[in-house]
Amino acid sequence: MTTRAALIEELSAHQAFNQHEARMLARVLEFVREHPDCFERSLAAGHVTGSAWIVDAARTHALLTHHAKLGLWLQPGGHCDGDSNVLRVALREAAEESGLTELAPLLGGAIFDVDAHEIPARKNEPAHVHYDIRYALRADRSRPLQISAESRDLRWVPLDEIAGLNTDESVLRMVRKTQLIAVGSRP
Repeated sequence: MTTRAALIEELSAHQAFNQHEARMLARVLEFVREHPDCFERSLAAGHVTGSAWIVDAARTHALLTHHAKLGLWLQPGGHCDGDSNVLRVALREAAEESGLTELAPLLGGAIFDVDAHEIPARKNEPAHVHYDIRYALRADRSRPLQISAESRDLRWVPLDEIAGLNTDESVLRMVRKTQLIAVGSRP
C-alpha cells in the first residue's frame, strides 16, 4: 500500500533536473509534509495531482491534450481524490483522457518530474495550487486515441514541435528530460 509517507520518501529521493524543478520539488515536499489530507480535492489551498508524461517507444513523440478549461497543451493528469498511490492516479487519468490502456511506466515507476502550479478560480472553486507528481509512461503511438470531455484535442506531438504549442517551463523541461533518456542518459 502506498501512503503519504511513501510519497515523501519518493519525493526525497527524486533528483531535480534543474533549479526550477528543485524549487518545485521543495515546495511539493513541504506541502505533502504539512498536509495529511494532501490527496483530497476538498483541501482548498491545493492538493496533490498525478500526471502522465506519455511517450512513444522511440521517445520522439509525447501525447498531449488540449485542456478544455485551461486552454493549454498539457500532459494528461488529474486529482487523486483521496488515493495516495499517485502512480495509479497518473495511470488512471492517462487511460481516462486518452483511451490508451496499455501504458508501461518508465524509470521503474519512479517520479519523472514535479511541479506546483496555480489553478485560477472558476465558478464554484477558488484559486488553488496543484502539486503535480508526474510519471513517464510508454505507449504505442499506433493505438487509437479517444478524446475525453476534459479536452478539446489530443495528439502525439514530435518533441521538437512541443515548444510551438506550449512554452510552459515544466512541459519543456519534460521534453528535455525525454530527449536525454532517448540518447541513454538519465535525467
